[in-house]
Amino acid sequence: KVWRGCRVYGGAVLYIAAEGGAGVRNRLAAYKHVRPDMGSAPFTLLPISLDLHSDGDALAVCKIIANNPLALVVVDTVSRSLGAGDENTAKDTSMFVKNCDLIREATGAHVMVIHHTGKDEDRGARGSSALRAAVDTEINVTSRGEIVCKKQRDMLHAEPLHFTLRPVTIGRDEDGEPVTSAVVEAGAPATKQRQQPKGKDAICLRLLCEALLEHGETKAGGIYPENGQVVHLKHWRDACAIHGLTKGQSENSARMAFKRAKDNLTKMGEIYEWGDYVWKARDSD
Repeated sequence: KVWRGCRVYGGAVLYIAAEGGAGVRNRLAAYKHVRPDMGSAPFTLLPISLDLHSDGDALAVCKIIANNPLALVVVDTVSRSLGAGDENTAKDTSMFVKNCDLIREATGAHVMVIHHTGKDEDRGARGSSALRAAVDTEINVTSRGEIVCKKQRDMLHAEPLHFTLRPVTIGRDEDGEPVTSAVVEAGAPATKQRQQPKGKDAICLRLLCEALLEHGETKAGGIYPENGQVVHLKHWRDACAIHGLTKGQSENSARMAFKRAKDNLTKMGEIYEWGDYVWKARDSD
């Protein structure tokens, strides 16, 4: 089937609601109210706290779901599934990742973990960077109604999706007051002027154009642009060093400055990167 322009495949889901189990139940009730045809979907809610800081609970989950094929296991949330572990330390976070891998390997399912951002949601997940380093895909759901791919290890970053929340009355409480939850619906992007590269970002983009002119090549397969020019990252990085983007900086500082500019241009939608190659987005010409 196709969902929001993406080809998707159905499968059984195990949702481990370690945080806010009652709220998840209400959201399920709201969704079934709007989509009664989904009432028989293979979706299992497990409203319990987990300790994935050690392997005991991970092994217990594997035992529970043995011989039950799953496509997706959701762990909601990281902080409520760390037991005595500390999300700010790489050691404890790595133990969490190891036990998620244990579940993934035992079930063959995709394991999706839900985590909170800090006060500045644009800076991504809070806590140790070991979690982000371990994941294949990072998706940021923002308070602005955006679903943004922040990291994609082996594929092209997906285009942002947009959503709204629609209130749904699912019943009444003991006082006769309505009990409400919400369902997610497709939304439209907020109208805003496209951000233009400035300062070092603009210089870096101009130097990419020069690197493409001098060293550009066409590559087939993968997600490379058809009949479009790509350039090896080395040529772009060298151009930035030669033309003063990172002049006078140490090797480490120069590398970080180049990475910041590259990441900013990717976020703005000005460039695409695949493996060791990079190219300009068509609509940024």
